[in-house]
Amino acid sequence: MDRPAETTDANCIRCGLCLSVCPTYREHLSETASPRGRVILARKGLEGQLRLTPNLVEQMYACMACMACTAICPVGVRPAELALLMRQVQEQAHPSAWKRPFFEGLIPHPGRMELTTLPLRLYERLGVRRIVYSLRMTRLLPGKLRDLEAMLPRLPRRPLRQVLPPQTPARTAARFRVGFFLGCAQSLLFAEESAAAVRVLARNACTVITPWEVVCCGMPAAGYGRLDLVREQARRNIAAFEPYVLDAIVTDCATCGATLRGYASLLSDDDEWAARAAAFSARVRDVSEFLADIPLQPPRGRLEIRATYHDPCHLRRGQGVWEQPRLLLASLDGLELVELPEADWCCGSAGSQLIT
Repeated sequence: MDRPAETTDANCIRCGLCLSVCPTYREHLSETASPRGRVILARKGLEGQLRLTPNLVEQMYACMACMACTAICPVGVRPAELALLMRQVQEQAHPSAWKRPFFEGLIPHPGRMELTTLPLRLYERLGVRRIVYSLRMTRLLPGKLRDLEAMLPRLPRRPLRQVLPPQTPARTAARFRVGFFLGCAQSLLFAEESAAAVRVLARNACTVITPWEVVCCGMPAAGYGRLDLVREQARRNIAAFEPYVLDAIVTDCATCGATLRGYASLLSDDDEWAARAAAFSARVRDVSEFLADIPLQPPRGRLEIRATYHDPCHLRRGQGVWEQPRLLLASLDGLELVELPEADWCCGSAGSQLIT
């Protein structure tokens, strides 16, 4: 596989600016855990000077794709893209047996995803989780599983696909017609928050179309080297929205938004889909970005709270959206927005890498 020209990895001048913002280097203080080190390793791997050893592959998967290094690099090197490319090379050379059923048999099928997470919803709904905590049974879990359980949010009663209708009418005279993208994590873990986002859109003169034919945006497959599946999922999502005349395609997931906006580049070499992908990506907006542009009609009432805001990597650096969420928060009567030091630092989750 050829190195993408846009990464310009040969331009690296070893200045070390990327070390100051890299979350993995900050934790390990190891050159191989830095963007600069990964650039060197990836280049030598692509040029055949290094074999695809487990250690080399591990360093490529250690990258969280937070893009902080890309943002600060003075010569335009994109270490995260090189890490993703190396994962593709590794997957082509040594396919992983577990990835095929996961990325082909589960992720692209929303219904199967909902069935898979049903035990977690029952764990919450039937009170089992409360009992586990009251008896301090989490101490019996293996370390990583215990950490994952602690990070599990309070799960919704039903996935978002079972809550939202195909069309939500505007609550006032409709001025906009938007599509809403049903993300996997949002639908399964944060359905109530996403449903609230749709209600806010409807109260701000938006008719909201929710195509149920959409599938995963493709980022998990991209993160594990399955670019072929990302392309397939991109085509399905583009086709799902094409029947509708829309002012925007809105998402409340930063990773989904960055991925959907990348469809134009992803399919630029596909004669049948290039123009369709470009038209699709041009309409993608984060929900905060869209509401700030309308602009949002602030809700009635007053909130007597102090709040802060953390920038998702794929929103601030992946989409260039960072002022709009703050503008929306500042518009709320009574809310005091306190800026968080290092508000744009990576949270460390890295999407599906968190659970593997």
